[in-house]
Amino acid sequence: MTTATHLFHSLPPIVSLPTAKVPAANTSSRVRNQTTLLHIACALRRSRDDDYHATLKALNSKGRFPRKSLGQHYMLNSEINEQLVRAANVEEGDVVLEIGPGTGSLTNVLINSGATVLAIEKDPHMVALVRERFESTDRFKVLQEDFVKCHIGSHISPMLESRKALNASLIRSKVVSNLPFNISTDVIKLLLPMGDIFSKVVLLLQEETAVRLVESSLRTPEYRPINIFVNFYSEPEYNFRVPRTNFFPQPNVDAAVVTFKLKQAPNYPSVASTKSFFSMVNSAFNGKRKMLRKSLQHICPSSEIERALGDAGLPITSRPEELTLDDFVKLHNMIARV
Repeated sequence: MTTATHLFHSLPPIVSLPTAKVPAANTSSRVRNQTTLLHIACALRRSRDDDYHATLKALNSKGRFPRKSLGQHYMLNSEINEQLVRAANVEEGDVVLEIGPGTGSLTNVLINSGATVLAIEKDPHMVALVRERFESTDRFKVLQEDFVKCHIGSHISPMLESRKALNASLIRSKVVSNLPFNISTDVIKLLLPMGDIFSKVVLLLQEETAVRLVESSLRTPEYRPINIFVNFYSEPEYNFRVPRTNFFPQPNVDAAVVTFKLKQAPNYPSVASTKSFFSMVNSAFNGKRKMLRKSLQHICPSSEIERALGDAGLPITSRPEELTLDDFVKLHNMIARV
C-alpha cells in the first residue's frame, strides 16, 4: 500500500471514502488519483461540520475528479455557502439562478432557505449527480447547458410567471453562485444588464477579480472598461474574503464574495445609446496611454473631441484612466451632439 493510500484509509470514519478505480497500466495516473483522494480526505477532516463530505463521497464513488478545463473547484465549507445565501438575502419563495452547481453543496443551502433553484451546469456528470441528489424536491431544476451560450431569460421567465400566477409578491429573481473562475468576466457581462429579471447577483469570484471590479481607483492599471460597465449597470459591494483552503482542489489564489445590486433601465446613466457608449469607452481604453483626443479621433476629429471634453468640464489632455463613469457619460453625450 502506498503512503498516500495508507494515510487515506487511516482517517476516521467520518471522512472514509471508497477508493476510486485507477487504471492498473498507468502508474502516474494512479499516483495522481491517490494524491487527489488524500487531498479530499484531508480537506474533509478539516471540515467535520460540513455536510459536503457526503457529496464528495458520492463524487468519488463515481470515479469523478475536478476538471481543470471547466474551472471546477468544490467548496468544502458549508458556512461559506450559508454566508453567500445571507449576502443575497434569500428568502422563502425566491427564485434563484445558480451557475455551475457542481455537486450541489450551495444548492442544498439555497433550497433549505426556501428558494426554488434553477441550476445551469455544463458537465453532464455533475448534472446527473445533482439531479439525483435533489430528485425528491420540486423546487429544483437543472439544465445541461453552457451558461455563456444559453438564453437564460427564456428559462427563468416561466418560473417567475408561475410565481405571479400564485399571487406571489416576488417579481424578480436572484443569482447566487460559486463561479468557475475562468468564466467569471463573461458571466458578469451577461448578468448585470438583466436588472429587469434579477434584483441581486451574488458571486464567489477570484479575489483579485473581486477587488478590481469593486475597488479599482482612477489612475491605476486596474482601472478598466469593466469598471465602467459594472457601475453603469449595478451597485457593487465587496462582502468578504474566502481563503483558498476552503476549496478542493485548492486553487492558487484566494476568493471573495461580491454582491451586485442591479439597476433597472430607468436608473441607468442617461446616454443616447448604450451600444455607442460602451464602444466609445472600449476605444478609449484601447489607447489607454493616449490622450482621448487621439484615441477617439476615429469617432470625430481631434478638435471636436477637445471641444466635447471642454464642454463636459474635462481637461483637453484627459486620458481614459482619469475619467469616472459620470465623466464618460458627459463626454459621450457631448460627442453625440457634434
